[in-house]
Amino acid sequence: MIPTEKRNEKSMHIDTMPTLDMLKLMNEENMNSVLAVEKALPEIERAVDAIVASMEQGGKLVYIGAGTSGRLGVLDASECPPTFGVEPGLVRGIIAGGYERLVSAGENAEDSYESGCADVADILEPGDVLVGISAAGGAKYVIGALETARKKGCVTVSVTSNPDAPMKSASDIFIFCDTGPEVVTGSTRLKAGNSQKFVLNMLSTAAMIRTGKVYENLMINLKPSNEKLRGRVIRIVSSILDCPETHAVELLDRNGWDIRKAVESAK
Repeated sequence: MIPTEKRNEKSMHIDTMPTLDMLKLMNEENMNSVLAVEKALPEIERAVDAIVASMEQGGKLVYIGAGTSGRLGVLDASECPPTFGVEPGLVRGIIAGGYERLVSAGENAEDSYESGCADVADILEPGDVLVGISAAGGAKYVIGALETARKKGCVTVSVTSNPDAPMKSASDIFIFCDTGPEVVTGSTRLKAGNSQKFVLNMLSTAAMIRTGKVYENLMINLKPSNEKLRGRVIRIVSSILDCPETHAVELLDRNGWDIRKAVESAK
């Protein structure tokens, strides 16, 4: 049986537990998500290196998945432009059934191999990296996308909680996070979903750091799109130059609120 479909012996009677005991059990089980990702770090490293190599040659990173997995991919992709100042097309997220599935479930979308092929056919270019995300690793939609990507000369990566995932054969890099049975049987939005979020955070963040989108540990390309971020941009310039925030604002005003230009103009 697929690990994510097994019953968790610790939660066999979760329906009769007091609320606090239920939450303690869930929290304890969540810790397994972190440990599972730790064991997968060597493969995550390989994936990061592949993404960096692709981006340095003008390639892009594309996530694809169904249900929770697809939503997490779209989420990670959507956060890259504001965080790292990159163009929206550099990291893209695709979810089975289209963007309406971000807010409205349609679980049958993952069963179409043909849709997976079609949804990446016009997006991917040779040298891109496609990351397929599937807790059980058997979503035909994701397998179709991975096999199409491989034919187009892309690097294929899979993120799953099943060591024998069917999509393994279509993946150049296989990231397996052994999260085990869920506290609610088969509900992979829990531990498996946690591990996917951690892995995607690592893939995009490490790749952005490696390609120069971070200075020291500061978001050097951050865009001041709201009041909170405007304040953060000011503090970043102030920290890098060790100057008063008032001077940082003057430099930013003169340089179109571009952190790099503001810093370079003062050196």
